[in-house]
Amino acid sequence: LHVEDEQGVFFLKGGHSTLERFCTENVKEDSTEDVSKHPKKPFLLLHRGQSVAFEVIFKPTLVQRLEGRIRVLVGDVYSKKTQIELVGEGHKDEFTLDGLEEDEKEKNAKRSLEKDIIDAVRVNHIQFGDCPVGKRCRRTFTITNHTRTKVMRFEWEADAHFQFSPKVGHLHPGCTKTITVTLKSDVPATFRRHLVKCKVVKINFELPRRKVKDWDDKMSIVTWQDTTRKDPAATWPEKERVVETVPEPAHTVVEESSHEAEVYLSALVAYTEFKLSTVVVQLKDTVPFQTRTATFRIHNTGKVALEYSWEDVADGEEAVRKPYSKTLMR
Repeated sequence: LHVEDEQGVFFLKGGHSTLERFCTENVKEDSTEDVSKHPKKPFLLLHRGQSVAFEVIFKPTLVQRLEGRIRVLVGDVYSKKTQIELVGEGHKDEFTLDGLEEDEKEKNAKRSLEKDIIDAVRVNHIQFGDCPVGKRCRRTFTITNHTRTKVMRFEWEADAHFQFSPKVGHLHPGCTKTITVTLKSDVPATFRRHLVKCKVVKINFELPRRKVKDWDDKMSIVTWQDTTRKDPAATWPEKERVVETVPEPAHTVVEESSHEAEVYLSALVAYTEFKLSTVVVQLKDTVPFQTRTATFRIHNTGKVALEYSWEDVADGEEAVRKPYSKTLMR
């Protein structure tokens, strides 16, 4: 296997457990000279019936799209049947979204090698998987400001299905925030690469930056205020708890600094469904202090995982929840 790469950014790593390396130079058995100093042409020897996994490493040195390829050299002749194209994209963004997944649509898309339109796989996807109707499903990722001197403001666009928290906030230089995405649907729904955008701008504070604290719309101030209600037996008015969002620090937006970040979200929201093999469990007559057991089956017939727990309900008594609970996958 031979890596052809003009920029030297692609590397190939093989499994040493199933490979042998040998040297093409003729070295005498009685030679006392250090053989390790001789220039070598390492070959990977794969025995009949063996297979091995290779790891391709991409370490970009340029902020651009980079290409390479892996060719198979059989003896001294390159194989015309096997050629692996390598594509990577080096980037140095001021603002990044981290902790996301590969976009499977782009990863599995059929590309034309002849037209040279291979793109690097973008990591901008969140897969919620199965979500029961009416239940909140959450995923998290992070956003980072990679600049050393600029403050950034981010704001996620309004969306009826997916809620971002914090939705609006500031990122000081070199800082990172965790974003939580929550999905809750009261009806069955399927989301395939649902696009949500985030507007990012650079801002300047009216006060010196060292005097401005970090801010986002999750931050709040709790106060207790007097109410008009009054207990006749008390000599003071009742108090109520008031929660207010911390106001956003005054700022101005830097001109021509706006750009958008994109995230695709996928999920399957469906009702949980199951089937029991019986609705009556009949135990045989049992003498005191003897144990009898009976079995029945529960089958998840729905499209999403089924979370369930058991309760004992005695006649005329309140339900007593047992500690046993489980999730039954579809």
